[in-house]
Amino acid sequence: MANGHHQTDVVIVGAGPVGLFTVFECGMVRLSCHVVDVLDDAGGQCTALYPEKPIYDIPGFPKVDAAELIVRLKAQAAPFRPVYHLGEQVQSLEALTGGFWKLTTAKGTVLQARAVILAAGVGAFGPNRPPLEGIEAFEGKSVFYYVTQRENFRGKRVVIAGGGDSAVDWALSLAEIAARVSVIHRRDRFRAAPESEARLKALVKDGKIDLVVPYQLHSLDGADGQITAVNVATLDGMEKKIPADVLLPFFGLSMSLGPIAEWGLALERNQIAVDPATAATNLAGIFAVGDVVTYPGKLKLILTGFAEAAVAARSAYALVHPETPLHFEYSTTAGVPGA
Repeated sequence: MANGHHQTDVVIVGAGPVGLFTVFECGMVRLSCHVVDVLDDAGGQCTALYPEKPIYDIPGFPKVDAAELIVRLKAQAAPFRPVYHLGEQVQSLEALTGGFWKLTTAKGTVLQARAVILAAGVGAFGPNRPPLEGIEAFEGKSVFYYVTQRENFRGKRVVIAGGGDSAVDWALSLAEIAARVSVIHRRDRFRAAPESEARLKALVKDGKIDLVVPYQLHSLDGADGQITAVNVATLDGMEKKIPADVLLPFFGLSMSLGPIAEWGLALERNQIAVDPATAATNLAGIFAVGDVVTYPGKLKLILTGFAEAAVAARSAYALVHPETPLHFEYSTTAGVPGA
């Protein structure tokens, strides 16, 4: 959509999976939406960082790739005709008279709405780089922080460093096609889903994955952008050389809320504090959902964000249509346009 001035019921900031499902939930209560995201395509991390990553905890999908999930969420939202403003970052948030909010993007787009739902995920993100001398020379050639095409690693000796879900999930996936997969971690226990960790340990037992513990990255061998070995060491100074074609360091993301941090929202550890009963922030008319929020008992899962989207949409409806109480309906009775 061209830059300009737009009025809508709800502005959703963030077009990741939770933001896209928020469009659907708003549509189900007859609220129109504009969606803003700094990335050039919808999908958030699922599109930008790991489109081929398998996700196992979406209800009804024993396994779905991140990119496929985004395709389906966009299709689910499409009947409600959301207007997307992609490749734009919201710079300012201003309260107007009459209970409206005005958002202005870096490209000059102005959006006015009664309700704003922040689904900003982790905000602006980038990888946490391991402190290895000279690693920059290999980045994008034989050191990668995200996997966007699994097939690129077929027949290669892959070293994965890290102990979280990304490290374990990609070890399981790449073990099917790589010549060899080695997983480096500083201890024998992983911060991953128990079932995934159990599968990893089973493949290690079968000799299909090498588990290199308790080691940490120490240095890289190689030249002209191509690594030949990853050197690891224990805290006691024992060193080991692992022949490798590719290093995948998965140490999480460094995150920044960007301009959102300056809007007067109540923050706790770089996350937005909300009331889980309403998804409301401390600013009237501003709601937040997904990984960007915190409250007691919060689980950082996509499916938790989906539930929060339903809550936020109904809270927004009460603001936009205070004179018309919302009659709760299941989707089977309410239906969707064109269904």
